[in-house]
Amino acid sequence: MTDTSDVLHGLTDAEVVERVEAGKTNAYTDQTSRSAWSIIRANVFTLFNGIIVACFAVLLGLGRWQDALFGLSAVANTIIGSVQEFRAKAALDKLALLHAPSARVLRDGELREVPVSAVVLDDLLVLRAGDQVAADGVVLHSARLQVDESMLTGESDAVDKLPSDEALSGSIVVGGEGAARVTRVGADSFANRLASEAKRFSLVSSELRRSVGKVLKFQAWIIGPIALLVLNAQIFVFGGWPDAIKSGEWRQAAVNAIAAVIAMIPLGLVLMTSIAFAVGAVRLASRQVLVQELPAVEGLARVDVICLDKTGTLTEGEIVFDEAHPVTDASPSGWRDALAWYGAEPDANATARCLRLAYSVDGGLEPQGRIPFSSARKWSAVSFADAARGTWVLGGPEMVFPGADHEDLRARSAELAASGRRTLVLAHSPLTLTESEIDGERLPAGLEAATLLTFREQVRSDARETLGYFASQGVDVKVISGDNPQTVAAIAREVGLDAPTGFDARELPDETDALAEALEQHTVFGRVTPDQKKAIVQALKSRGHTVAMTGDGVNDALAIKEADIGIAMESGSAATKAVARIVLLDGKFEHLPGVVAEGRQVIANIERVSMLFLTKTAYATVLAIVFGITIMQFPFLPRQLSVIDGLTIGIPAFFLALMPNPRRYIPGFLRRALTFAIPAGVIVGLVLWWYAAAAAGAGVPQAELRTGATLILTIVGLWVLVVLSRPIDGWKIVIIGAMMIGLVLVYAVPIARTFLNLVDPTLIDTLLVIGISIVAIVGIEVVRFIHRRYVRRHGATGDY
Repeated sequence: MTDTSDVLHGLTDAEVVERVEAGKTNAYTDQTSRSAWSIIRANVFTLFNGIIVACFAVLLGLGRWQDALFGLSAVANTIIGSVQEFRAKAALDKLALLHAPSARVLRDGELREVPVSAVVLDDLLVLRAGDQVAADGVVLHSARLQVDESMLTGESDAVDKLPSDEALSGSIVVGGEGAARVTRVGADSFANRLASEAKRFSLVSSELRRSVGKVLKFQAWIIGPIALLVLNAQIFVFGGWPDAIKSGEWRQAAVNAIAAVIAMIPLGLVLMTSIAFAVGAVRLASRQVLVQELPAVEGLARVDVICLDKTGTLTEGEIVFDEAHPVTDASPSGWRDALAWYGAEPDANATARCLRLAYSVDGGLEPQGRIPFSSARKWSAVSFADAARGTWVLGGPEMVFPGADHEDLRARSAELAASGRRTLVLAHSPLTLTESEIDGERLPAGLEAATLLTFREQVRSDARETLGYFASQGVDVKVISGDNPQTVAAIAREVGLDAPTGFDARELPDETDALAEALEQHTVFGRVTPDQKKAIVQALKSRGHTVAMTGDGVNDALAIKEADIGIAMESGSAATKAVARIVLLDGKFEHLPGVVAEGRQVIANIERVSMLFLTKTAYATVLAIVFGITIMQFPFLPRQLSVIDGLTIGIPAFFLALMPNPRRYIPGFLRRALTFAIPAGVIVGLVLWWYAAAAAGAGVPQAELRTGATLILTIVGLWVLVVLSRPIDGWKIVIIGAMMIGLVLVYAVPIARTFLNLVDPTLIDTLLVIGISIVAIVGIEVVRFIHRRYVRRHGATGDY
């Protein structure tokens, strides 16, 4: 510490100003959302955008601007995708700023709470249980200070911190209290040096993104060879390379090849995924739900087990002292003074603090020794030498008196707990704590129960309805709490859970498989330690479950970090909120069904629209290969494909991706989508090739052949849209009807017909179009029938 500051007073205001001016502050830009550059890069600088720009430039160079419409579509996709993500970024950044964590510092002898960014070099941090260390520092004072550094070092055991030990930024105070002088701030601190791990925004495991990435990677590998195959075939259609170059027909060959290549690119699939994530996050933000990572919206859909901590989720979280139940007629003197001290101590937890109203401090008691509360051992102890002479232990009855000699006490405690009240025992020993007992965190000898204490919690009014929603959606609920198992079970029954009894977590096995088996058989678990909460999440995940974990206490942080989707309450500790994927800003449990429903809507709708895009990619690939191998002129102009693509896929997909859809998530999204898209795409591609061969054999001119092919693809594309939109009701009728009207206008309005190079078909061409369209529609219906049977056989339900 500097010459003008000490442990009691900290820095002066002048010294703080000095350090701020020198830039020695803890200010650090921690991304809570994607950076502007990463959004632009992800939406603009992509391989397929590069292909589109190259094709666009070639067509403009050839003077065929009419066929370059797809370039405008790509620009619109890029702009829409970027705007949606920027909107989501603005909403998330605003909420993250409003709910930024703070730090406790001592300045000029006063305890102050300041933003983490306002901490300066040499500041004196005051650390208490539940705090996240704001900056690296050296411990100057320690009262049984224990720090969990697992989120930084991977070491799961709490570390005792003694004077001169280093406290790392990002670590969590799990016990005791202390003070530390800041030695490194901002970008120099340990947590911020691990920037790649410390950033809030990162990609959650996302099946959607992985699946779309696989499709794009496959297309990227095949698009080059297929483009060469098609270009070579189109050149040979016009007599080979020398003749095509000499006659100038190579230009039309290039246009045909570009039409085939552009059709293969699933332009809107990435856009729809990004928009669905971003819109989902913005919708949740409007409900006071902060999504710290956009793909977490998808992760919500996959949740099939949700683990709840009782306090703050099933109950309001506010503990109220109920009553004291003396164990004997002659309780040791001073027990009320001891309770008053427990309620008034600076680092008292919520349970102890509510003793203040019932037991006021009457004269100062000076502790001679103490063991702070630990959520692992679930008791604390303090020794006095004056009015309340001896040692007083406050904790769970079964933890303070575990032996067979105290069965009557534990039976009475269980009886009180069965009524839904939290029960603690105050025990007394005439002996004071020894140094070895303090160091070893051992109970003193000669303990006798003085009184049982009961506390009440207010059950949330929305808890029953919320848990009923989860039950109806097939989401299993596990209640895991550090409280008495019977107390937790009583509250669980009150909110509608089938919990005849609570399971004591001290009897849970350590082995993962055995633990998972116990979790399958029981719903409510009490006396769960922080490490057990994490082990419970791991055991559930080992059985293939997708686990969400909610909580608000620092003892929930490890489990929330381990869960697939961690959900923290705004009232929770800074450490818990820092590792959560989602934060309920108003702490309302009733938001959870909406959170899960939003995730399900995103993934179910993306699966639906992905089948549209993948069907188009499949038939475009089949068309390119078949027309390339058979050396036939490609039957479309790029402008014709652009209009069909927009009206049968792009525009309706945008609306379908944002519609309500409560369907439960089932793994295997890409497999299900491809089992429809590939056979449907093959049917569409082959019937178009069949039509082109038949029309060419019947002497149909090329302009009329293109018109017929465009008609067939329009009819079949609309039918695929209808098939995948079932059941058709509400807004779906409006969307599909609008697309049909748009396509009719394309063929009916003279200026549109001229622009798209459409002509009136002859009778023979009309009959070919009708007959082949019917064949394609029948084929699509057969594929969809088989597809629905396939996905239901593999566990899917609902409107697949």
